[in-house]
Amino acid sequence: MKLGLSVAALVVLVDQLSKYLIKNLVLAEAPVVTMTSFFNLVTAWNTGVSFSMFNDGGWVGIVVLSLLALAIVWLLINWLSKEDNPLIQVALGCIIGGAIGNVIDRIRLGAVFDFLDFHVAGKHWPAFNAADSFICIGACVIIVYNIFFVSDKVKKGENK
Repeated sequence: MKLGLSVAALVVLVDQLSKYLIKNLVLAEAPVVTMTSFFNLVTAWNTGVSFSMFNDGGWVGIVVLSLLALAIVWLLINWLSKEDNPLIQVALGCIIGGAIGNVIDRIRLGAVFDFLDFHVAGKHWPAFNAADSFICIGACVIIVYNIFFVSDKVKKGENK
């Protein structure tokens, strides 16, 4: 469990530090900084969840979404406490830390600060941040591990 919680703490640190530096240093003078032909740093505030769904909930949305995220974190910590596989512990730590990083923004700032903006031919992917990236990486690791590395006996519950 220590491994997963250590990863979670590191993810929160990386997330909050990256948001602070980008918001206060890089984007302090302009809301958009063009980095390449397909990537910008932008100032984007997300009051909803992924891809700005449920974006207009006001303070009630902030409370509800924060409580929901913290309930999910609690469930993931329970899973982590029973998980023996170090790879899955790291993946869970990534998800837990990313969720906590975004909850910190939501409570402290009233919205999640997103700043990574990828685009192709004028079409933009929704802006995101380091916490979102860690959540996706952790989820992908768990999915790929379970699809390709968990034996059929374990999947069917015959080996536990």
